[in-house]
Formats: sequence, structure tokens, C-alpha cells
Amino acid sequence: MNNQIKKINLNHSFIFFILCNIFSIIAFKVDYFTISPLICLFLILSIGVSHGSLDNLKGRKLFQIFGINNFFIFYLSYILISIIVIFFWIIIPSISLIIFLIIASHHFGKEDTQFLIVKNSSFNQLLFFLKGSLIILMPMYFHFDETVSIFKLLLIDNESFYEFLDFIETKKILLYGIIISTLSSIVLFVKNFEIKKFTIFLDYFSILIINYYFSPLVAFTIYFCFLHSVRHSISLMSELDKNELTNGLKIFTKKALPLTILTATFCLFGLYLLNNTYDFDSSVLKIIFIGLASLTFPHILLEYLIEKNEK
Repeated sequence: MNNQIKKINLNHSFIFFILCNIFSIIAFKVDYFTISPLICLFLILSIGVSHGSLDNLKGRKLFQIFGINNFFIFYLSYILISIIVIFFWIIIPSISLIIFLIIASHHFGKEDTQFLIVKNSSFNQLLFFLKGSLIILMPMYFHFDETVSIFKLLLIDNESFYEFLDFIETKKILLYGIIISTLSSIVLFVKNFEIKKFTIFLDYFSILIINYYFSPLVAFTIYFCFLHSVRHSISLMSELDKNELTNGLKIFTKKALPLTILTATFCLFGLYLLNNTYDFDSSVLKIIFIGLASLTFPHILLEYLIEKNEK
């Protein structure tokens, strides 16, 4: 990735860090400051989902590599994988959640950091996973009971699962995990050092701040929409127009809008159906996390196949 994009991402991390501090001051000064789950859903279905709305273009690239002409197979496969994820979540929710958290940790760590890393080694993949696990560990450390409540709303009713969570919370294993994740960020920073890697620590402290001051849902929404999704979208814009990022933004908006609207429509329809059985906030949480899981698996699989076959 060229130096211009690295500079843009550095500026983005700095702006995000400043905004996180401003919002944390507001949360500190205002009693019972919170953001509605409906607003979180709106942000995720617009800004958050849009960073994966060019998967059809990536799928077309992958099919060209494989020599497959019938592109309908891509949409069918993508939707089928999403449905299978939802099915397994209903059948074995605790195992599905654990797998999702593991995969999401690696995905977050990689996508947020890879623009700084030249060598794509197995050790770096481990560092990406450890760094990304901070997104999972921080809300559990600062808001354990509230995080557990969210898990229960996501159909997780396995008593052994919650006994394990109690164990890692009482034995301070969450803290040890955060320390290890912090060390992974330090290693990524010092390896092949360059000043632009300071973004790693800006991101680290931003994630710490929002998870300390905000509920798990709000903290995740802020991170997912305004750090992870924006950063990924910037890289997509640079691919669409390597010379002018502004034009890349225009192209990205035009190409991402159809699938973003389609995904949001399906999610809102799912929310309507769930709201007949569950209360509104519970339905929103199911749409956000189970829905994201169903989209994350095919999205990550597509990224992996393209990266592997382009090499």
C-alpha cells in the first residue's frame, strides 16, 4: 500500500482517537449517557455494512481467476453460507459464538493493521489475532455482566459456557489476555519500525477508552463503523482509483450503495419478524450480532480465497 494511504490512515487514527476522547468526556460528564440500540443498528447497516458491499466485485475477480463464467453461483454461494451460519447459530449457538469471536479477532486485527505490515508471515497472523482479540476482551473486562447479558440474548443458554466465563473473569484471565494483546501490538510496532506504525497505539487507546466509558454495544458500534469499516473502505477507494482518493470515494459510494441497501432491507425485515417474538432491543441485538456473523464468514472466506489465489 502506498505512502499516501498510510498517511491517510494515520490521520484517520488520530481523528478517531480525538473523537473517542471527546465522546468519553461527554459520557463522563453526563449521567446515564447512552445511545439507543436502534441508532447502533442504523450505523452498522449503513457505514458498517458498506465496507463489505463490494464483495460482488471481489467475487467477480475470484471467478475470473477460477475461470467460472456463471456469476449467479457467487450470489447463491454467498447467501447459502450466510443461511448456514444462521442455522448453526440456532442449533449450536455457544460453539457458533466462540468460532465467530475467534475468526472476528483475527479479521479485526489483520484488517486494521495489515496496511503497515509488509511481510505476511504465520507469526504476523498470530499477532493479528492477538491484537484483534482486544475488541472481544475489553468489553468483557470492563462490563462483564452486561456482556454476559448480551450473550444470553443471542440464544446462548449453555450453562457450561457461562461457568467458563465466570472462571476466566474471577481468575483474572481476561486481564492476562489484554496484557498479551497489548504485547502483540508492541511487537507489531517495533518490528521493521517506522513512525507511521504509531497508529497501532492510537487505535489501542481509542479501543480502551470507548470500552471503558460505553456499553459493549455502543463501544462495538463506534469501533466497527468508524475505525474498522472506514479503514477498510479507504483501502477499497484506493483500489478503485489509485491516483485520486476523492474520485475513489465517489466510485465506492456508487458501487456499494445497491448491496448496502439490499442488506439493510433484509435485516430490517428480519427485525420485523423477530419483534413478533422478542422485545425490540433484544431483536436489534440479534440482528446486529447474528446478522454480522452470517455476513462475516462469507466475507472473510472471500478475502482469504482472493489473497491465496492472487499469489
